[in-house]
Amino acid sequence: MSATILHISFAELCNLERLEHDVIVEIVSHDIVTPIQGEVAADWVFEASAVPVIKKAARLANDFEIDWVAVSMMIDLMQQKEALERENAAYRLQLERFIEG
Repeated sequence: MSATILHISFAELCNLERLEHDVIVEIVSHDIVTPIQGEVAADWVFEASAVPVIKKAARLANDFEIDWVAVSMMIDLMQQKEALERENAAYRLQLERFIEG
């Protein structure tokens, strides 16, 4: 089984999500997301899975008027929380199987 990986270019991302070029450059420069291809911004290509992260980062910066370092930390903490929630759900499932079995 092969997985299909979708990509989106820098220009497509700016147009589709109505984001300023500078916003995406800031997001990349603070390692919130990393392009999978391209050396300069105009040539950047992102995995489609990066789009929600980019949107969330832009919204945090805009809505809370915080700097990009704080946005990066918040995104990292949110991703850690989501990972812990997934791990907890898996442990709960194992525990239920253990108790039932």
